[in-house]
Amino acid sequence: MQVLQYIVDLGATVMIPIVIFIVGLIFGNGIGKSLKSGISVGIGFTGISLVISLLTDNLGKAAEAMAKNFHLGLNVVDVGWPGTSPLAWASNLGLVAIVVSIIVNAIMLLTKMTKVVNVDIWNIWHMAFTGAIVQIATGSFTWGIVAIVIHAIIAFKLGDIFKPVTDNFFELEGISIPHGSSATMGIFAKPIDDLIEAIPGLRDINISSKTIEKKFGVFGQPSIIGAVLGLIIGLLAGFSVGKSLQLAIQMAAVMVLMPVVVKYIMEGLIPISESAKKIMDKHFKNSEFTIGMDPALLLGDADVIAAGLLFVPITLLIAMLMPGNRILPFGDLATIGFFIAIATGVHKGNIFRTLISGSVIMTITLWISNQTWQLQDKLGRSVGLLAEGKKVGSLDQGGNPITYLLTEGITKHITIGFIVILVLYVAAFVYTYVSYKKNKLY
Repeated sequence: MQVLQYIVDLGATVMIPIVIFIVGLIFGNGIGKSLKSGISVGIGFTGISLVISLLTDNLGKAAEAMAKNFHLGLNVVDVGWPGTSPLAWASNLGLVAIVVSIIVNAIMLLTKMTKVVNVDIWNIWHMAFTGAIVQIATGSFTWGIVAIVIHAIIAFKLGDIFKPVTDNFFELEGISIPHGSSATMGIFAKPIDDLIEAIPGLRDINISSKTIEKKFGVFGQPSIIGAVLGLIIGLLAGFSVGKSLQLAIQMAAVMVLMPVVVKYIMEGLIPISESAKKIMDKHFKNSEFTIGMDPALLLGDADVIAAGLLFVPITLLIAMLMPGNRILPFGDLATIGFFIAIATGVHKGNIFRTLISGSVIMTITLWISNQTWQLQDKLGRSVGLLAEGKKVGSLDQGGNPITYLLTEGITKHITIGFIVILVLYVAAFVYTYVSYKKNKLY
């Protein structure tokens, strides 16, 4: 357990490259090739970490200023995934979740329930968080383990379901995204996309970074789009013209740098993916196994970045208008792209459609966060990472339907809200799964 704790303490930028290096050796790539793969992935994740820091430090301050500027008065602060993941790892289910999820993944592979070979150890914190919240709610370690198992099964299956999207739109062939809010919330995109397709007029609206660039030339390039959105957000935050211009340049940098750093991750993963495919094809004919990776890979797409920036003010507006809402979106605002990335792919980069499905996604996320923040608060105090009197919640995982439904279902806390979310989520999941089986998801 001490070894596992040490690995977790290293963080994703070190832990994932080590895993990639070991996986490379297992798949017969040799020390040199495996080392290069691990370092390339490490460079990519370090780059992503720096870009996300750029977002958090600058866009995060703008978001906070916007909240104050519009007098939202919300008293439960969204600490985001950087503040939530340590709570999951510090719980007594944190390290257990790694072992449990690996076992679940192995069983699902052997029984052909999934084609995802998960190497994304860091994001197992999502499953650990679900288990920890269920344990806090029930007082039962066993129910916490059950919750981890169920979350893992759903996550790996989502990796399979959205393979057509990650293959065709994001061009990540051989890679799956079985973790995070992207896949969990992405199931709402397909039914909404088909609904829009059935409405004359709406179905003809197509706005994407490519169509914008084609129509507006140099003014439609990703860097210009990022600069314009950054300037608008800065002005809405009440920043001076000078500070708003600084934010504009920083957001332009994000639009340009994110795809660059993601390329390093792909360079490191391609040899692993190719070797894994050869081995799997040898032992399991027509298996088409995929490598399960971090949803950060999706953030390199220009449409995802543009939609993510647009959802900073939109999410704050939803928070302001939602009756009874106490959550102040903050920590996850800078990385809102995680929530709408898969949806963007399902909509084939159509930002107009993403704004519609994303608004549904963020509304559901915020509502659920309001139901779970007190349990997250208790978890934070139980692991000694949250002082008395602090009120914190999170959008990432705190607003996760899987966590919410398992917690309320196991504790038999059946409310109208629970029934509504259950019906919506199950219906969207089934609809998306059927579309996937019929090869109509993308």
